[in-house]
Amino acid sequence: MQADEVKQILEQQLEGCTAHTTGEGCDFQVTVVGDVFAGLTPVKKQQLVYGCLTEQIASGAIHAVTIKTYTPEQWAALN
Repeated sequence: MQADEVKQILEQQLEGCTAHTTGEGCDFQVTVVGDVFAGLTPVKKQQLVYGCLTEQIASGAIHAVTIKTYTPEQWAALN
């Protein structure tokens, strides 16, 4: 699996979000930015992103994923 494929899956399933992905093989680092994360607990944010990748994790295409989530405002403050 390629980082671009992970990005595409996340952006298709998390409407209005932008995903930044790095990694290769089955180990990826994912940063997702979107209004959908506003007001959610850190656990709920992680679950939302993991939910998009369940099929790939179950099949072994993704073995490890590191997730960071931000609202657009939080992301703008970092950059």
